Amino acid sequence: MTLGDLEVGKSGIISGYKAGGLGFREKLLSMGLTKGVEVFVKRVAPLGDPLQVNVRDFSLSIRRDEANLILLQD
Repeated sequence: MTLGDLEVGKSGIISGYKAGGLGFREKLLSMGLTKGVEVFVKRVAPLGDPLQVNVRDFSLSIRRDEANLILLQD
């Protein structure tokens, strides 16, 4: 499951990243989206992109294609 699959009001723990997208991965890591961190989907824009997530006590807007690179624990 990826962060992009998570429904509004649900949370998950980051377990890693999909292969590829190295530029996105470095950007996401620098924003605190690291392995073991809990993320909560607060809301999704009307057309489905971007997502607003809470991570490490702050809100972050992230594009769906970036969210689909983030793997969550089952």
